Amino acid sequence: MYCGLRPVAVGRNNWLFVGSEAGGKTAAILMSLCATCKRVGIDPLAYLRDVLERISTHPASRIAELVPDQWRKIRAGPDQGESPSTSADP
Repeated sequence: MYCGLRPVAVGRNNWLFVGSEAGGKTAAILMSLCATCKRVGIDPLAYLRDVLERISTHPASRIAELVPDQWRKIRAGPDQGESPSTSADP
């Protein structure tokens, strides 16, 4: 648990000077996305690069596909994306 919080503790003083409230919100969103990527086992840079490249052409009705855990399942392919316990097979 401590290792997950260490980046927060190390950067705490630096984040006092994010420039504005909007900058703080942006930093919080990016840190949350990166932490989620790490939690589900994907490279945050690869995820952000792929999502930012495709977001302008991705259909809004399928925006849920771009959250980290769904993105990982889609990139892994149909057989590798789901664990056996969540499979729909009888």
